[in-house]
Amino acid sequence: MKLSVFTVATPDLTPEELAAAAKQAGIDGVEWRYKEIPAELQGENPSFWRNNLCTMNPAGDEAHLDRFRRAAADNGLTTVSVTPYLTAGDVEGTEKVLGTAAKLGAGFIRVGVPGYDRSRHFNELFELERRYLQDIVPLCKQYGVKGLVETHHVTIAASASAAYRLVEGLDPDAIGILYDPGNMVHEGFENYRMGLELLGPYLAHVHVKNGTWRPELTEEDGSTVWKSGWSPIKHGMVPWRQVIQDLQAVGYDGYLGVEDFSGTYSSKDMLRHFASYIRSLL
Repeated sequence: MKLSVFTVATPDLTPEELAAAAKQAGIDGVEWRYKEIPAELQGENPSFWRNNLCTMNPAGDEAHLDRFRRAAADNGLTTVSVTPYLTAGDVEGTEKVLGTAAKLGAGFIRVGVPGYDRSRHFNELFELERRYLQDIVPLCKQYGVKGLVETHHVTIAASASAAYRLVEGLDPDAIGILYDPGNMVHEGFENYRMGLELLGPYLAHVHVKNGTWRPELTEEDGSTVWKSGWSPIKHGMVPWRQVIQDLQAVGYDGYLGVEDFSGTYSSKDMLRHFASYIRSLL
């Protein structure tokens, strides 16, 4: 297995700074965040999901794309993914990201998945996602870039088995799963080995982070309300030693991409801690 970094987790580094730091940490690949940053956010301090300095602008021209291409190439990094925030059903937007990924030589993009908030019936959202995935299969083949459904809390793909239902029967050379045990702390936990066995050829990429649950308050009836949050990779509820063993058991040999949101370390220190710890497990 190789190591990568999703640049959502390094918001204070420019693409050039990130690539150099990743190389120094012994990381092999980069997943570029792909998202518009509104002008009103650009004066803020850097943050994961707002003014992230290591983000590719969808409106950028060829010179803009070349900046990211050069940052990776100059530091011997593989561009693993262009990772956007797509909406399920947005075929046109998905094709645009696929085209960008192909230009950068990336193997993956992240595709849209409906969120779930009780306002729409699951079956309606499921059918929406299935139609969307079926529509983009030929586009993924055309551009030579795989579209990945991420296991993510507050979506209809919170668990491995839920994600598998969405992609079942589709061509695994075109559509796959981004397996994220850290997200599954919040919602969607299943036995790791079982989930990986279920995904089979759809298992395409893995994200590495961690989280935990803590009591937040006590209700009037005396019941405890719990809240989930992020934690450093070594100190959360995901037993990464076990997950690595399970990935090895199913023959996974792809990338392990860090996106530590705990804020415990500076970006450069986070990369070093991630690479050192995960390589010790490997």
